[in-house]
Amino acid sequence: MKITFLGAAKTVTGSNFLVEGAGKKFIVDCGLYQGKAVDEWKNEEDFAYDPKTLDFMLLTHAHIDHSGRIPKLYNEGFRADVYATKATCDLCSIMLPDSGHIQENEVEWKNRKRRREGLPELPPLYTAEDAIKCMEVFHPVKYDEIIEITDDIKVRFNDAGHMLGSSIIEVWVTEDGETKKVVFTGDLGNNDIPLLDSPTMIDNADYLVMESTYGNRLHMRNDDKAELFLDIVSETLDKGGNVVIPSFAVGRTQEILYELNKLKDRNADNEEFKAKYTKLMEAQVFVDSPLAISATEVFRENMDLFDEEVRKEIESGDNPLEFPGLQFTRSAEESKALNETANTSIIISASGMCEVGRIKHHLKHNLWNPNNTILFVGYQAPGTLGRTIVDGAKKVKIFGEEIAVNARIEYIEGYSGHADQEWLLNFVYSFITKPKHIFLVHGEPEGQRVLKEKLLETTKIPVTIPDFGDVYELNDELRLLEKIEIPDKYKYLRLAILERVETLKEEIDDMGDIIKDTMLSEDAKDEELAKLNDKVKELEKRIVDIIGG
Repeated sequence: MKITFLGAAKTVTGSNFLVEGAGKKFIVDCGLYQGKAVDEWKNEEDFAYDPKTLDFMLLTHAHIDHSGRIPKLYNEGFRADVYATKATCDLCSIMLPDSGHIQENEVEWKNRKRRREGLPELPPLYTAEDAIKCMEVFHPVKYDEIIEITDDIKVRFNDAGHMLGSSIIEVWVTEDGETKKVVFTGDLGNNDIPLLDSPTMIDNADYLVMESTYGNRLHMRNDDKAELFLDIVSETLDKGGNVVIPSFAVGRTQEILYELNKLKDRNADNEEFKAKYTKLMEAQVFVDSPLAISATEVFRENMDLFDEEVRKEIESGDNPLEFPGLQFTRSAEESKALNETANTSIIISASGMCEVGRIKHHLKHNLWNPNNTILFVGYQAPGTLGRTIVDGAKKVKIFGEEIAVNARIEYIEGYSGHADQEWLLNFVYSFITKPKHIFLVHGEPEGQRVLKEKLLETTKIPVTIPDFGDVYELNDELRLLEKIEIPDKYKYLRLAILERVETLKEEIDDMGDIIKDTMLSEDAKDEELAKLNDKVKELEKRIVDIIGG
């Protein structure tokens, strides 16, 4: 049996693993790359395999960095079954068309410029219609049932506790009378995520392919984050400001709604707490994302997957996703109106990393105001607008306009849907029969390095952090067979150019700040200003030459 790592290798997006065994070829996940331009460019690349030759696919969950290239796969001839839980199928039926709309909108923006220049138009990666068509190959399965794909390949989906329908997938492959078992964690959830059950503990495995997003960090516990959330919101509302929460439309949004609803049951005798909570309940809370609205409806239809406590609340008539003051905005007009009102409010809007969607409009209208708070509650990938703001940027560009970051910026990491270092380690410790080898994927290099050292120290299990294209033979003696390269002779040159452009943008921003702070001061000499003016004009000429080709 062989496994080839074709995504989420030393990065947190683009999950895609090719498995070959028992005469079959299948993939686990097929996700979009998100973040920097150099990462997103990879979405356009050819697959390292012929989609028409795949026998089936296993999908861990619906998040776009795990499912987002399935329509492209379908367009290129894939017609085999995609096995996923019912909730994952339901969510993909709304998330993939939404992603298709985004692909269409982004390419239309580029094509307007190309039309003006007389250049041929670019096609989108896929359309919303393509995404709807690909749903015909989805095959819903239940948790905890062993499914015989063939006589020699069996799989079982287990609750990963990361989002509704997310799965840890066990795969048994029998070759030459010997059965090997590989476990793919997908994204592992925290043990204290509201609404969802804790991740399933797995008894045994020969090989473990495990996510490592928070391999070097620990989360805040649930009670602490709820109190902090209330304090931040209360303080902002006291100042007459808005609280803008960039949130992933599926998962985090529903969990925040649940937390808001549950706060009323805590500290009932604490007068200070009650005052803050009353202020919160009197505020308008807007969920401004059509996708989040649809996803919340999917949550309502799959309440059998909620943990036992939540199910009892629902049965008693207390819907954890509803409370006074909650409003859903469906139309673009309703969304725009949120930025035209003077009323203080809480706005929950996608996307969680601030790259696309309505959240960018809300940031444009709220970032500059020191009375407002931007409250991040999920992981921010390197290169995204969200990560730039969290990392302390003083100014950001949104829709081509430079916006000052004067608002209060807060990040409650405990709301992340990913297990932290403690629970990643606990997941490995829980195996009765430990894996022979662990592959760490879906993580940043530093987090993976720290987690690898912890695992080696505490378990003595060999750990590998694979590179993109690494092909491993899963025999008793693990062996790196080869490295697969995408057949594009200009690939690395393109990536190098994109990297340099990203660096140049940062350097130009730094140069602008230095010039404003020092060179343009009243003490600057005329001769120095003249020289500087000539240098800036020369730089401008070179940039124009590059743009003009």
